[in-house]
Amino acid sequence: MTEQQDFNRLVSERRRKLKDLRQQSDFTFPNDFRPEHSAGHLQSEFSDVSKSDLERRHLIVSVAGRIIRNRGAFVVLQDSSASIQLYVTKLAREFVKSLDLGDIIGTVGSLQRSNKGDLFIQMGEWRLLTKSLRPLPDKFHGLADQELRYRQRYVDLIVNPGARDTFRLRSEIISFLRGYLNAINFLEVETPMLQVIPGGAVARPFVTHHNALDIDMYLRVAPELYLKRLVVGGFERVYEINRNFRNEGLSTRHNPEFTMLEFYQAYADYEDAMKLTEDMLRRLTNSVLGSTKVINTRGGEEKGDHRKLVIDFGKPFARFSMFDSIVHYNLAIAPDNLSRLDPARELALSLGIGVKESWGLGKLQLAIFEKTVESKLEQPTFITQYPAEVSPLSRRNDSDPSLTDRFELFIGGREIANGFSELNDPEDQAERFKHQVSERNEGDDEAMHFDEDYIRALEYGMPPAVGEGIGIDRLVMILTNSRSIRDVLLFPHMRPE
Repeated sequence: MTEQQDFNRLVSERRRKLKDLRQQSDFTFPNDFRPEHSAGHLQSEFSDVSKSDLERRHLIVSVAGRIIRNRGAFVVLQDSSASIQLYVTKLAREFVKSLDLGDIIGTVGSLQRSNKGDLFIQMGEWRLLTKSLRPLPDKFHGLADQELRYRQRYVDLIVNPGARDTFRLRSEIISFLRGYLNAINFLEVETPMLQVIPGGAVARPFVTHHNALDIDMYLRVAPELYLKRLVVGGFERVYEINRNFRNEGLSTRHNPEFTMLEFYQAYADYEDAMKLTEDMLRRLTNSVLGSTKVINTRGGEEKGDHRKLVIDFGKPFARFSMFDSIVHYNLAIAPDNLSRLDPARELALSLGIGVKESWGLGKLQLAIFEKTVESKLEQPTFITQYPAEVSPLSRRNDSDPSLTDRFELFIGGREIANGFSELNDPEDQAERFKHQVSERNEGDDEAMHFDEDYIRALEYGMPPAVGEGIGIDRLVMILTNSRSIRDVLLFPHMRPE
């Protein structure tokens, strides 16, 4: 019998059991059982209570959950918090024999401890709440197919405790970030996901159509321009934990739909934002993980390629300008070849970079940086002073207008955050938008549109400010030692089956 035939046989048997249940009762999927306890709470609260003490207390508890193992005299029930054993009493044997792994039951009974020291509930009352029609994966192998884990996350969460831990930790990380900003007087806001003009990032948008208005609209690539409108309006500290949509390729670091934290602070600059970010991440790791040191597995995807990297958020974050980082990590590159257009173009070509004729020196430097430096930034590192050519929303540097007061934070060889002193000069911003439009006209689908209303907002006056975006998904990847962004997204995008 093939594996598929065996699977079909098991499903047929379960459907037959459900049919028999329907004939016996009109309530085959009841919704009137209310558990008063959770497995995790019981395991925690009574971890130090002895067998004799439990017998003397005669505690009656009620739990509900999924049957994940059958050990004969004991079955294992799993709820959202943990798992706990159920002792199958003589009266409960026929009921338990009718169960399949995956069935959801409710039970009431006395809390006991076995001679081996394991906590269990002696089944006194029981009820089938949900009949599972599909068998769970083999307990020894789990859901081993990685693609199947992503497609059927509901099964992954049932059989892989590590998956549940990852997403609980993700929730704790987001909760901490929200609490940190709230505590320093930031206001959480919501901005449109559907936009007439996509802006705030150099990215290709998704296009949709609004029937009532009869116009094309875009899923937002970033909330930035709306958040800065709020700064103009007088909200001096705002943030949004937002979903963004970018019509890009799929990879271990990219998903078309992703989560970011963006915040804006008036009367502050990029130095202030770096200081805030370093403090926030140091406190985050210490609070959520219990340590400022995070272990990551580095290297390729090949089996056996496992290099342990200890990322230390407790130490001061390193800082380099983009120019200096290229020279620092590439001793063979002469600074003079980076500072002039033609030598920089030749250098980029020699590195196998697909150079476009329209690229200026700034774009060439960024491409060389991404090719030769980014993957080497393992410890938390701020890269600063990005060229104005690749920073259309950033404030120019007072000493060198070809550069901007901008930084990106890299951890584990991945870009985690992007921030800069905001450009609040409406005429300068208008000129940069025009330059982006010209690049769109030359075929750059990721270049920005001209947003006249945003220019109008700046003309009313925006106070000097700083803004930053932090990639939540990539941050969670670092803190959970996950090698793919799909491991930290509950439902990652994939090709339809």
